[in-house]
This record gives sequence, C-alpha cells and structure tokens, in this order.
Amino acid sequence: MTDLSVHLALCQRLLDTDAKPVSWHPGHAGTRALRAATTAQGEVIVKIHRRPARHIQEVHAYRTWVPALGDRAPRLLATTEDPPAIVITAVPGVPLSQRQLDLEAEQDAYRQAGQLLKTLHAAGPPRLEPDWTAWLAERAEHWIRLAGDQITPSYRAEVSAHMRALRDLAPLAAVPCHLDFMPRNMVYGDDGIVRLIDFEHSRYDLPARDLVRLATRIWPRRPFLSRGLLDEYGQLDRVAHEVLEHCAYLDSLTTLCATTLK
Repeated sequence: MTDLSVHLALCQRLLDTDAKPVSWHPGHAGTRALRAATTAQGEVIVKIHRRPARHIQEVHAYRTWVPALGDRAPRLLATTEDPPAIVITAVPGVPLSQRQLDLEAEQDAYRQAGQLLKTLHAAGPPRLEPDWTAWLAERAEHWIRLAGDQITPSYRAEVSAHMRALRDLAPLAAVPCHLDFMPRNMVYGDDGIVRLIDFEHSRYDLPARDLVRLATRIWPRRPFLSRGLLDEYGQLDRVAHEVLEHCAYLDSLTTLCATTLK
C-alpha cells in the first residue's frame, strides 16, 4: 500500500468508513500527514509518527495540556499504537511561516502566539524535580558524543561551559512546553486567529526553552516581533535570559546532529 492509502485506511478504520482524501502533507522531519474529509468531524488530519516515543508524547499532550487552548488548537479524535498514529481535527488556515502579512497583522499574530504559549505553560503545575538543568546538561553531553568529529574541540568545550553555567542556575521549575514553537506550527486563519499545532515534542521542560528557536532564528532579523509576543507572554527575567543563552547552544548542537547524522 502507498503511504496515502495507509493513512486513509487508518482514518476509515478509526473514525469514518466513508472518509475521503483531501490533500497530502509531507510534514516536517519525516513525519507525514493526510488531510481527509469525514461525515461527522469535517476535515481531519491523520498523522503517523516516526517513532513510538513521539507518538506517546503527542497523545499525552493532547489529552492533558492541549485542551487548555480550547479552539486555538486541534482536538484529538482517535489514536492507535499499531502503527503509532493519531487523528485530529484540522484547523483552518496556513502556517504563519507561509503567510504574507502586513506589519500590523504580523505583530498581532505574534501577540496571539504569546497568549497561546502563556496558556500552554500554565496547563500543568510547575515541577522542580527532577533537576531539569542537570538533565539538559546530560543530554548535551550525549549529543556531543554523538556528533563526534563533526564538531571542533573548541566548540565542544564552549557547549560544555554553557551547560555547566546552566547547571549553576538550579533549581528551576519546568512546565508543559511545546519545544518546536516556530511559525511553521502556528496556523494563521482567514479570520486572523492563530492556532497552535504539532505537539509531538511536547513535554515538561524549562519554559524559556520554547523561545530559543524564535530568539535565535526569527528575532535577530525581525526584533520587533519579540515585543508583541513578550507583551502577552510576559517579560523575561534575568534567569530566563540566561537559560535562553545557554540553551541556544544545545539547540544548535541538536540541529547540527539532526542535519549531519541522518
């Protein structure tokens, strides 16, 4: 069977025997998704995960934290472990990364993104245990070993120094995080509403981690967008800025490994 046939068969088995394909989405980083039309739920998204761990994380997020976002995120309709897949409602619009907006509309979109992130971070109680800074530092050492000679000794030492500095900030509380909080996962509708999608990386983590990719990939070129988002999310304190600085090195390292070690 083709990938499309597999996705459609899943939708027909889990949700609606009369489901019809609408469009095919190649997805991001190997994940593929089918938009299908159903009788009772309208258009839905059928997504098969690359790995069981991603499936577990996304299902957990949809069941525990995503409902706090209301209609600003998809709803989980069905799930199966064989293959690891979900069916969710389709939200209207296109990714913010693909939308050409005037300055005022773009600033408003980022203000809405700040509201969404603030709500997501409050969707579960803060946790001080385990030691999140130590855990992230250990993950960095794992990625350093994995990268091997793909990184220079000086860069390896620089990352390790930032991870030691991150450890020194402990104890820090973790909250429910998205961990791929980027414009490609913010869907902008014709109604001007921004909705958040793709929760397969979601887990408890340091809240500033959700801003690392925006701070390193988007805001350097468009700094005015940070103001709108932070006006709604809340201004960052000194510790949050330090977490951003240190975790930017971790994000750069994991991105390098994902690119070179495929």
